Amino acid sequence: MSFDVPDDCRYLESHEWVRLEDGAARIGVSDFAQDELGDVVFVELPAAGDELSRDEDFGVVESIKAVSDVYAPISGTVTAVNEALENEPELLNEDPYGEGWLVEVEPADEDELDELLSPEAYRDQIE
Repeated sequence: MSFDVPDDCRYLESHEWVRLEDGAARIGVSDFAQDELGDVVFVELPAAGDELSRDEDFGVVESIKAVSDVYAPISGTVTAVNEALENEPELLNEDPYGEGWLVEVEPADEDELDELLSPEAYRDQIE
């Protein structure tokens, strides 16, 4: 099975992605991760203003198969939370790199992006 791995994202080995857009970092879980989880039924996210630390958990995704922590690919301050997921958690399954994003963060150090997996390295990991 082939999974979508956009070239404009960087990845954690634990299957979170981050995309830098106009100085803001949008974070979500990969197509591979949402497929492994199955139907997502609940998403717990931090509040705007919360601080994230790289590699530490910041939320929970609950599916019909499992409950999984979500880890921060970079450190920073949460500037926006995808509130649509509260009523429509299935967006994470339907569009993991678009409408199913989790949070936006003001990066503490953009150099942390260089330490994440490239799209090619992430593709190799999930094959």
